[in-house]
Amino acid sequence: MIWLWILIAVVVIIVAVFFIYYNRFIRLKNQIENSLAQIDVQLRKRADLVPNLLAAVKGYMKHEKSIISEVTKARKALISAGNIQEKVKAGNKLQSALKSIFAIAENYPNLKANENFLQLQQELSAIEDKVAYARQYYNDGIMSYNTLTTTAPGMWFASLYGFKKRDYLQIPEESRAVPKVEF
Repeated sequence: MIWLWILIAVVVIIVAVFFIYYNRFIRLKNQIENSLAQIDVQLRKRADLVPNLLAAVKGYMKHEKSIISEVTKARKALISAGNIQEKVKAGNKLQSALKSIFAIAENYPNLKANENFLQLQQELSAIEDKVAYARQYYNDGIMSYNTLTTTAPGMWFASLYGFKKRDYLQIPEESRAVPKVEF
């Protein structure tokens, strides 16, 4: 009779381990999906600020229509991007285009002093910080997930459940440069 209880206890422990590892993978997968959604939210917020920024800038930059057109195209690309990699790429193009506006704004003292323009610059800066944090959170989740899928015994359960190693969110080299914003 004691052997039966020992066998039942062993079976319960084994089943519990299977559930524990499955739930760990699901929890990490959900964390990664949530962090991607947060990146998407911040990129959308940035895209939504662009029309206000352009409205503040248009009156001052009548001769800079190509820059304004570039920003508009980059915003449209961000909004229509299908997956997170496309959104990040389009977001980086938008960020680059916005840097051009801020650089040209240096030639317009009245624009640099415009309260609305300054407020929009501050909001964009805050959103950039949130995007950077969301990217870091995503990559931290990927690191935890990949560690679990490549270390024992997690790799055995990953193989059993079909969970594969995932890629980090890569940032293009040109986006790694520190933006220079002068007032």
